[in-house]
Amino acid sequence: MKSEIRSQKSEVRSQKPEIRTLPAGRQGQNLSSVLCLLSSVICLLAMLLANAGCELFSGLTAKTNNDVKELSVYSRFAPAKINIMPLTEFISAGGTRQVKIKPYVSLLDSFGSQIKSPAVFRFELYQRVLRSAEPKGRRVIIWPDIDLNDPAANNEYWRDFLRAYEFDLPFEPDANQSYILQITCLCPNGRRFSAEFALKSTK
Repeated sequence: MKSEIRSQKSEVRSQKPEIRTLPAGRQGQNLSSVLCLLSSVICLLAMLLANAGCELFSGLTAKTNNDVKELSVYSRFAPAKINIMPLTEFISAGGTRQVKIKPYVSLLDSFGSQIKSPAVFRFELYQRVLRSAEPKGRRVIIWPDIDLNDPAANNEYWRDFLRAYEFDLPFEPDANQSYILQITCLCPNGRRFSAEFALKSTK
């Protein structure tokens, strides 16, 4: 009995596992198939990414073009010129002997219409040199800028019946002296416009 068990163990030990290998031709075919499939997948992914990128780019381009077109339309209604109205003059302040300048300023768009717009106004007064090629002489005074970018402040100076802004500039002029008032409008878009107006004190 023991001899039979020993013989069986020796047979099991002597047996080697059988390893099956594919022929060299079959191995090459399988590798080629895998590479071909992988290449197809990569090409498909590349096409999908390219299409997605084109759609995203075209969408961004269309949005940019629409924004530019919209800004172009609105820019026509932005201030394009400043005008000092003939109502501008020296007046007595509250019936007293004190004098001030009361400028009336209108903003015009590209169509020549008077408009209301946020802006900063700067006022400067120069001596007027008579019979001179350069009538604007020495600067007499420059007032602090008046910021009308805030809606409440803008509405405070706005006179709807004139379609213009009304300001009060305290100043004590010399007797029978001529001046040039220069007003500059500084717009939020970076543009600036200036206008000049001749004044004469009758004090």
